[in-house]
Formats: sequence, C-alpha cells, structure tokens
Amino acid sequence: MSTADFLILFIGVAIPIALFRVAPIFVLKGRQLPASVTRALGFIPPAAFAALVANDLFDPAKLASGSLRDWAAPLVAAAITGAVGTKTKSLAWCIVVGVASLAVLQALPF
Repeated sequence: MSTADFLILFIGVAIPIALFRVAPIFVLKGRQLPASVTRALGFIPPAAFAALVANDLFDPAKLASGSLRDWAAPLVAAAITGAVGTKTKSLAWCIVVGVASLAVLQALPF
C-alpha cells in the first residue's frame, strides 16, 4: 500500500469517527437531553452485551461439535448471568459473573 493510499484511507476513516464520536460531545455540552433520548441511551449497554452473549450462545460450530462443554457451558453461564442481572441490575456484575462462571464451567471435567 502506498503512502497516498494509506492517507486516503486514514482520512476517509478519521472524518466519520470525528463526526459521529467526537462532535456530539462538543455539540451537546451543557445541554439537557430530552427524557426519551436519555431513556433510549440507557438501552445501549444492555443491547451491546446481549449481542456479545448471543454471538457465543448461538454459534453453529459449537452446537454441531457435539461436545457438552462447547454448547452447554455458555448456556448455563448465560442463565447464571441473567439471574445476577435480574437481581443486581448491574452490567459490571453481569460481566464479572458471566466471565467467571463460563471459566469455571469450561474448566470442569465433563
């Protein structure tokens, strides 16, 4: 890749990043957002977390492998994490418990 190609690619990526990630911080500074927008923004962390979990739970390769550890451990860890999330309403606790429970379940000899 030539330097000119790299610069075109870099600028082509840097401009949208600046527009969509950095500019709203300056534009919205000091403004009060409507309640509906604040409520909608509250759904972003759980939605991102659910997308990560769904990617691990419904992997066709794991389901087709036939290994109990490959497909059952993520399902059990997800159930444990769901119970913790329902009880605590904390994304941080969900992440900690989910990672720990999956690690423990995958380490079990079955």
